[in-house]
Amino acid sequence: MERTRIVEGRNFLGYLLPNNVLSISIIAIFTALNFIVTYWIQIPIPATGGYINVGDITVMFTALLFGPIIGGITGGLGPMLADFFSGPYIIYAPATLIIKGIEGFVIGIISNPKGCKGRISLRDGLAVIIGGILIPLGYFIYEAFILRLGVFTALAEVPGNFFQFIVAAVFSILLIIASRKNIIEGLPQVFNKIFVSIESEE
Repeated sequence: MERTRIVEGRNFLGYLLPNNVLSISIIAIFTALNFIVTYWIQIPIPATGGYINVGDITVMFTALLFGPIIGGITGGLGPMLADFFSGPYIIYAPATLIIKGIEGFVIGIISNPKGCKGRISLRDGLAVIIGGILIPLGYFIYEAFILRLGVFTALAEVPGNFFQFIVAAVFSILLIIASRKNIIEGLPQVFNKIFVSIESEE
């Protein structure tokens, strides 16, 4: 009963809002991780001035592990900072904040790791497909209609973004299979600050 009173009004679909030191620390750590992985490998696309990267692996992994709130916040902030500190790619920072933030949020909502009992579920596969499709779709819209590069120019980056999405989906799922169950079960004191227990929801 006490646990229920504590979390009432302070959660979103069973995921606690980041109003404690532990959650904020996890957000900081995984924002930094998403930044580093996005910034680490950058393959330029001359036609659009954008680039392909492997940062979506950690964006997806974070959302699959922690859910929509942490997944959305770190997914948007980390890659956005990578754009911001990457010289000519700074023009993509606003789009990245929105696209990758929504990607992490959607993946976290669909996969719902709070309710996952095993290493992986069908929801995880569906999550990375639906969330990942936002990468080519979101950047196409931004390049074609916001940057006004034109539809045909924006299409030049679509195959690379699809490749980025597929690679990220595969590797994030492999990482989740290898680690999620052990991490959640091994660190209950951490996830008690992130998830609302099923008992408390009832």
